[in-house]
Amino acid sequence: MSLARSSPAQAISTLIRGTASERGSVRGAIRLVNWSWVTVVASIGLCVVGVHAIDVAENLRPAGDLSSTAWKQVVFVIVGMLAAVFAALPHYKVIGLFAWPMLLGCLGLLVFLLVPFVPSWLVTPRNGARGWINFGPMDFQPSEVTKIAYVLSVAMYMRYRSHHRKFRGLIIPGLITAVPVGLITLQPDLGTACLFAPSLFAMLIAAGARKRHLVLIVVCAALAAPAAYPFLKPHQKERIVGLVKQIEGDRTTADDINYQSFTAQMLIGSGEATGAGSSGSRALVHYNRLPESHNDMVFAVIVARFGFVGGVGVLGLYVAWIGGALLTSATCRDPLGRLICVGLAGFVAAQTVVNVGMNIGLLPIIGITLPFVSYGGSSLLTCWLMTGLIAGVGLHRPRPPFRESFDYADGGDPDEARIPGGFRNAGFGGRALTR
Repeated sequence: MSLARSSPAQAISTLIRGTASERGSVRGAIRLVNWSWVTVVASIGLCVVGVHAIDVAENLRPAGDLSSTAWKQVVFVIVGMLAAVFAALPHYKVIGLFAWPMLLGCLGLLVFLLVPFVPSWLVTPRNGARGWINFGPMDFQPSEVTKIAYVLSVAMYMRYRSHHRKFRGLIIPGLITAVPVGLITLQPDLGTACLFAPSLFAMLIAAGARKRHLVLIVVCAALAAPAAYPFLKPHQKERIVGLVKQIEGDRTTADDINYQSFTAQMLIGSGEATGAGSSGSRALVHYNRLPESHNDMVFAVIVARFGFVGGVGVLGLYVAWIGGALLTSATCRDPLGRLICVGLAGFVAAQTVVNVGMNIGLLPIIGITLPFVSYGGSSLLTCWLMTGLIAGVGLHRPRPPFRESFDYADGGDPDEARIPGGFRNAGFGGRALTR
């Protein structure tokens, strides 16, 4: 019976039943309570800390208003949060359909940066690296967005495959990784390039790759690393030499190649347990003239301001961000969603470890920002897009038909996979999944 021919009471009843059915379908497709909210809250907390730390680095006297650089960071945060919302709204499978075109577009931009006749006003080298495209009010760094396109592409490639369980099956993921890494290295931006391998390894482990294969690759890479030293740029060699001198206790380079590192370590030490306070930390950062205090070395500013307790608190926020992403992955039954979360968590974890290691003198300074905290529009936008994608995986239930996430039988056929309950996993072993 149509609504036009029914009585008012019947029409109202039909509309109520239809609305209830729609609400039920929405509730079935959306999970409002999920672990991705931990990642979202941690992102907000890190951004708040970052804005204050940038103000401390740029503003000598706290006059009740933020510095211009800190205000720009606030704008970047707002834009990033809006981008995260748009990334979380569509189902992650829909976004995955555009993974390869996105990666090809990013690779095109990376090639564009290396074209020698591009005018300098459009691609302005910074510290010898051609990594940014000038868009007027904001400089765009294609290598940052390439991280997301890379994770989506590798996740799309591996989601239903098991070839990576064999050693020769690691060749294709390795080639997919080598292309952006090679282009970014040519800029040269060795710091960003080195972040792709940890993300790939995280996705391979989540996809069930054999640990002995990955260990063999790491050992071979470590043995071959010294052979790459002659091909490094002079400033890259200086950073390595400076780190060796720090380890040896040689302070003759404290006013030369190790000035930035020793100054950062001094500021970290000045924070002691609870920090030097707002005025004290601003004076320390200003008069010691820490290079890149609002960017790569912002962790030293945080510890000078809030002390050891503050530094541990910031690291705790990163643990929460990564933990939220991994728990979201663990609760996702779809392999694509699982790999997206793990791959993005691998990037943030590696970048955090490298940046903090730079600040405390355990790693050479290679120009890596601290996610969500360092000043920069491209970096912040990318981090919030990562958060949005993880939130999207947490919010959206897998759409049928879908296949279970990676779970292999120990010691069995590399191409054979099992899921809880002993059923064959379609797509890995080539057998249909029935329940």
